[in-house]
Amino acid sequence: MARYKPIDLQPKLIPVDLAAQLLPGTFEHALHHLLEHAIDLPPFDARYRHDTTGAPAYPPAMLLRIVRFAYARGIVSSRAIARACEEHITFIALSGDSRPHFTTIAHFVSTLGDQIAPIFAAVLAVCDRQGLIGREMFAIDGVKLPGNASKHRSGTRADFERQAEKMERAAEAMLARHRAEDAREVEPTLTAKDTARRERLVRDATDLRTWLARNPDDRRGANGAVRKRNRTDNESAKMATSKGVIQGCTGGATVDAAHQIIVDAQAHGVGAEQELLLPVVEATAALRTDATVITADAGYHSEANLRALAEAQVPALIADKDMRRRDPRFATQDRYTSLPDPLHDKSKPARKPLEVFGPEDFQYDPVARTCVCPAGKSLYRRGAARVTGDHVGAHFRGAKRDCGLCARRAQCLRTPETTPVRNVAFFHGRVSTRHVDHSAAMRERIDSPAGRAQYGQRFATVEPVFGNLRANKRLDRFTRRGRTKVDTQWKLYCLVHNIEKLAHAGYAA
Repeated sequence: MARYKPIDLQPKLIPVDLAAQLLPGTFEHALHHLLEHAIDLPPFDARYRHDTTGAPAYPPAMLLRIVRFAYARGIVSSRAIARACEEHITFIALSGDSRPHFTTIAHFVSTLGDQIAPIFAAVLAVCDRQGLIGREMFAIDGVKLPGNASKHRSGTRADFERQAEKMERAAEAMLARHRAEDAREVEPTLTAKDTARRERLVRDATDLRTWLARNPDDRRGANGAVRKRNRTDNESAKMATSKGVIQGCTGGATVDAAHQIIVDAQAHGVGAEQELLLPVVEATAALRTDATVITADAGYHSEANLRALAEAQVPALIADKDMRRRDPRFATQDRYTSLPDPLHDKSKPARKPLEVFGPEDFQYDPVARTCVCPAGKSLYRRGAARVTGDHVGAHFRGAKRDCGLCARRAQCLRTPETTPVRNVAFFHGRVSTRHVDHSAAMRERIDSPAGRAQYGQRFATVEPVFGNLRANKRLDRFTRRGRTKVDTQWKLYCLVHNIEKLAHAGYAA
């Protein structure tokens, strides 16, 4: 029978050299060397005003070390970080056996604010000196993550007004019913459940009215449209993802193609990525050269963005939503799409598009400027020349007396139950002969062999970065509230990624 030496896992009272626990070539060694020798932290001294009175504070460099190392191990909770500083030897070495309280860690992370940006820039400078930034291509992408807020508390001011009125009406109805019961000769006992429910409705309605008074204006988007607000985190957004609708923020990252260094990281409380492209391009201007190519997926594509990039003479490859349909390499991608589960698929069945009359079925006379529908009714002309997009044409509209009782209404309107009359347009030119279609030019550029090869490099550049943050670092949600705090948390994760790249490159080994 085999015999083995016993393995003792009981605690030992042995001397430990904490500095020797940070082995050269590891992430923790590179992190310690960066904060001790390469990054200047005097701005953090302004936090403290206790030169002559008060207890000594924990050094900011030590707090940054344990927080970043915790994020690298997928630990976000301040309580878990504080517990690790008492039990885990690497945390003990990084903290110098300081054992900070979890409230100290939570307050430090919550109040980093704008102080994280200089640290991010300093780490980038170190990466640049190590030759890790190639500046040949920057790939932009983003991930939508749920935040620390409920999507059920989102809406516009009009939605919140209706909710408050509904609560107040319900509370008044319950109070009236209670008073009617009190007026009877035999007084019934009011149940505690009804009383508590009425008090809760009054309290919620009061809180909602207070919030509306503190926030008198609607939240507007880039195009001026009203956006929904959230009463828990007013700077987050309700956004659609492949996993459903979430309440959260978008974490955006710009990655260099040479060694997958994140050169810019920003978190935004918006779901539309189109309005985020130009701020990112502007933020990376100091790092780019004239030959640096900006690449992004279809979420960042718009004619306005492409026009701005062309005017600034920034080389770019921005995909459109139909790029994969035109690329023969994706011709068989449907075979890899899993079939929907009939027991859980709650999506509506796809409706077959109706065959309705097109402009070619109408009798249009450009000389007489008249139009007759397939039913033989004349349509009204709407203006001399109307512009739709950049096209100029003649627009006609049917009369309600003709369209309302028309026997061919179902053949003429896609939604005859809701659309009152038919509109039809006949285009004959553009607004200007010197108009430049930047979207068409981008399609031609990205469909070329060189464009496809370069855009294919984008996948290998940016996707592994988000895979590292999401899978290895277990970043599945933002735990902070407010754009500043969420942006700080996102930058901390991206900093961890960059420091890992430095460690793998042999920094301070």
